[in-house]
Amino acid sequence: MATNGLMASSSVFLHRPVDSRLAFASRTNQNAGKCGNGRVSFLGIGTRRLPVVLSMTASADCGEEAVKSVLPGNGISIMVNGCSGKMGKAVIKAADSAGVNIVPVSFGSAGEDGQTIEVCGKEITVHGPAEREKVLSSVFEKHPELIVVDYTIPSAVNDNAELYSKVGVPFVMGTTGGDRNKLYETVEKAKIYAVISPQMGKQVVAFLAAMEIMAEQFPGAFSGYSLDVMESHQASKLDASGTAKAVISCFQELGVSYDMDEIQLIRDPKQQVEMVGVPEEHISGHAFHLYHLTSPDETVTFEFQHNVCGRSIYAEGTVDAVLFLAKKIRLKADQRIYNMIDVLREGNMR
Repeated sequence: MATNGLMASSSVFLHRPVDSRLAFASRTNQNAGKCGNGRVSFLGIGTRRLPVVLSMTASADCGEEAVKSVLPGNGISIMVNGCSGKMGKAVIKAADSAGVNIVPVSFGSAGEDGQTIEVCGKEITVHGPAEREKVLSSVFEKHPELIVVDYTIPSAVNDNAELYSKVGVPFVMGTTGGDRNKLYETVEKAKIYAVISPQMGKQVVAFLAAMEIMAEQFPGAFSGYSLDVMESHQASKLDASGTAKAVISCFQELGVSYDMDEIQLIRDPKQQVEMVGVPEEHISGHAFHLYHLTSPDETVTFEFQHNVCGRSIYAEGTVDAVLFLAKKIRLKADQRIYNMIDVLREGNMR
């Protein structure tokens, strides 16, 4: 099984092989954020539809000087909330390598209040829930080009978004979960700059965009096909993958009947190594997804697979989202919610 790749394969006139990777009992997933038409979209907003063509060039109004002005090191500062977590640390490492200034302040849980976290040689002071507004306002005043990066926990998503909106600070939200409808309503009402996406891996986002285009352009193309879905993540991830839900929603529009609670979640390390093929060194940080389609007469199968080891793909995508947002701010573009499709469409990624 390949890693860090996207693969799609089909086999014709072959009976579906027995695959132990798809033989595990499913767990009931948590509530999925749904679009108005019932689709779970990785874009997060049901009223926004993808265009048929994805442009990878910079916008016409984004001149060379504007692009240069937001290169790393040109005044941009980020505050990474959740810096004690593995994703938070990965983002700090990626941002530091890119030359982005890291503000030595972060928000965490009450139990982390007052702790100092060292990442990339930088000492970051963690503040608990108390006086968060005062702390954030002070940091924003000191760093007027501040962008907050949020990799906290699902239960903190809505409270954090309300705080960022109240202070008026732009932010990149990579944390999944929470009440997604409320999240978007809060930020849209505040009219602030934000990039919100449950999936920050640029290449995975491009794959998801292609799936949504296919679903929109060819509804019912897979009518009658059965679907099996397996996803494996580190044991600390308790909910079903938002990426898997988005892909499944596309298959549903393509005519496949499938319930989200049928997703087979693999969280046992032994199964991950022996049955899924996850390298042992990446048991604590990986995302392996397998989607297996079978025709009604079992003479045709399609298989889509994307495997990610480590967190660098998400961290690098987050830094690109920060630079994208910084450029929008300096160009005085619309103060609204953007997503990773917007980041991909803009181009100029490192």
